[in-house]
Amino acid sequence: MQGFAIEPNSTILIRFFLPFQNMDYDNLCKDILELDQNIRFAGVCDDTGEIRHGGQRQGVGNLLSSDETKRSNLQALARWSLRNSLSPKIGKGKYAMAEYEKIKRITFPLEEYHLLLITTEVNADHGKIIDKVLDMLKK
Repeated sequence: MQGFAIEPNSTILIRFFLPFQNMDYDNLCKDILELDQNIRFAGVCDDTGEIRHGGQRQGVGNLLSSDETKRSNLQALARWSLRNSLSPKIGKGKYAMAEYEKIKRITFPLEEYHLLLITTEVNADHGKIIDKVLDMLKK
């Protein structure tokens, strides 16, 4: 497989999302922020990488500019598209988690070309948070 790059101003149409029907994304993000004080951000982006619901925990500073956040979201969308291309053989992805020096980032595919994005402090119990979010998404 050859590598690929996403241009900052490119538009990507990605069809890989799981069928979580009639989800109230604003309340979902609010409820996720209430799960654990170590959750910094809970938001939902659309297929353009724009955050449409949710946001940063009050009192927590952004580490990325809005342009960097959008680029990061587009990269996450592209990674989910690649994962989806393998789903006929290994099944659909439920979540992905990456740990950086300053944060952990967890992504979950949603309906209608949306992606749930959660960032936490490095010391957060990501397994516990992931389990709780997966339970919330089943409802």
